[in-house]
Amino acid sequence: MTAGPTLRGGIIAAGEGSRLRRAGWTTPKPLVPVAGVPLIESVVRNFVAAGITSLVIIVNERERECADWVRSRFPALDLHFIVETTASSLESFTRVAAYPGPGRLLISTVDAWCAEGDFVKFVEAAMRRPHEATVLAVTPLVADERPLWVRLDAAGRVIQLGGTDGDVVTAGMYLLSEEVRGIAPPAGLGRLRDFLAWLHHRGEPLYGEVVQTVVDVDRAADVALAEALAAAARKS
Repeated sequence: MTAGPTLRGGIIAAGEGSRLRRAGWTTPKPLVPVAGVPLIESVVRNFVAAGITSLVIIVNERERECADWVRSRFPALDLHFIVETTASSLESFTRVAAYPGPGRLLISTVDAWCAEGDFVKFVEAAMRRPHEATVLAVTPLVADERPLWVRLDAAGRVIQLGGTDGDVVTAGMYLLSEEVRGIAPPAGLGRLRDFLAWLHHRGEPLYGEVVQTVVDVDRAADVALAEALAAAARKS
C-alpha cells in the first residue's frame, strides 16, 4: 500500500543549519550528506517510495541553489518551490501547509532522517487514521537537545504534548488534515511545537505513529548517528 496520487507532500528546508555551520560544515543544510546522500535527496526519495510525487518545498533565499539541485536531480516529479527566508520553523510550516490544493498534506522537515522502509510504514499507518485527524511521527530514539515529548493512549491518540518527559518524542513528519491546513496560528506563537501544543489544547484530534529510528540532523554527532543507522539498515 502506498499513499497514491491524491496525497501531496511538503518539505521544510528553510533552516540555516547554524549548529552544523558552527561545527565547520559549509554545505547548505539540505545538501549535507548522510552516507553519501544529501538530506533533501533522502527525504524526496522517501516520498517517492511512498507513492507521493507532487511536492512543495520551502528553501531560504540564501540557499536557492538547493531548488535548482532538486529540480535537476528529480526532473520527473511535480515540484513547487517557495523561496523565502522565514522567521521561524512555524512560519515555514504554515507557508507549506497553506500551499493551494485540497485534502491532506504530508510534511517532513529536511533534517528528519529515517530509513525509506520506515517512512513508508509511517505513511501507510497515518493514512489509516481518520481523515479529520492530524498524525505525528513519534520515536523512542531521543537524539535532540530539546525534544518535544509525547504520550499516547492505547489507541495511539495524543494525550500529552510537551513537558519534561513522556513515552516518545516528535520526529519531524506530520500528516495534516485539511482542516488543520487551513488554521492560522494565533498571534504570539513562535515555534512549530507551540502550534502543535495549541492544536492539542483546543481539542484537535492528534494521533502518533511510532517510527523506531528517526534522527533530527542538527549537529555533527547527528550526522554520524544517521550514518551508523544507514549502515545497519543496509545490512539488515
